[in-house]
Amino acid sequence: MTGPSKQAPLPPWGYAVAGATGAVLANAAVYPLDIVKTRLQVQVKRRPTDPEPLTTNAHHYTSTFDAISKIVDDEGITGLYSGINGALIGVASTNFAYFFWYSTIRAYYISSQALPKPPTTAIELSLGALAGAVAQVFTIPVAVVTTRQQTQSKGEKKGLIDTGREVVHSEDGWTGLWRGLKASLVLVVNPAITYGAYQRLKDVLFPGKLSLRPWEAFLLGAMSKALATIATQPLIVAKVGLQSRPPPARDGKPFKSFIEVMKYIVEHEGLLGLFKGIAPQITKGLLVQGLLMMTKERFELLFVLLFAYLRKVKSEKLQKMADAAAAKAKQTLPVLAK
Repeated sequence: MTGPSKQAPLPPWGYAVAGATGAVLANAAVYPLDIVKTRLQVQVKRRPTDPEPLTTNAHHYTSTFDAISKIVDDEGITGLYSGINGALIGVASTNFAYFFWYSTIRAYYISSQALPKPPTTAIELSLGALAGAVAQVFTIPVAVVTTRQQTQSKGEKKGLIDTGREVVHSEDGWTGLWRGLKASLVLVVNPAITYGAYQRLKDVLFPGKLSLRPWEAFLLGAMSKALATIATQPLIVAKVGLQSRPPPARDGKPFKSFIEVMKYIVEHEGLLGLFKGIAPQITKGLLVQGLLMMTKERFELLFVLLFAYLRKVKSEKLQKMADAAAAKAKQTLPVLAK
């Protein structure tokens, strides 16, 4: 998240719209990677002694390219875009809420200082975590439904509303829409690390620069997201496991916590199982974050120019009104003098 310009700061909703727009465009561009990483993360590797499949997928995938190939063969190209409507709604709402609260909290913090100055790295991370937590509470139901849609087999495809009903009618009831909330709240350190690192890298690599070039924003976004993904991958895998259907080996019994998911994965796949799907996760993260920050910077600049234009129009309009009032006053002065 970049700080507001001192000359022409944007209101919180301006940063929120810019961030949400950039996020939607970026995620739409790389959505097939999202499908692949989700399916890789919910499957459990089979051992020769396993009597039945442990994975929730119809096929077992050995790599990113293997997953893409099998999904296209089984479901066609459209299979790579399963659940995209709900995913983009979730992306838009989550990022709008995140950037709105982040810019609001950050601006309040800076203005509350006796000597206004940029937040330290620790404060930057804390502000990002707080904003992320608020955003997750309101937007996680869409993420739960989207994860279910992404892991549905070809013959079980359902729309956003029908999948939501399926979740509600499960044993968890309405609370099922908030499955994985605890893991999600812990995972707010991911965007916190991402945007905290982005801000610090920007200050170090491009000090004093208010507007970055597209390639500069892309580079910073990619670098910061890679750091955050590696640090939080085990929790990402556990959250996906919580929000998807339980594997067949559990006889339909859902996981109760992300700790239980992690124990199950370690038991069946070892510690490295907590990092499954990390290749498409990082690739997607690098591209999304790079594209997001690149487009977000452009939209913020457009909003700054738009607000400057509107202020100019408003100023000219007020000046014309003032001139008209002054002219009218001059015309009535002789009458009053009589």
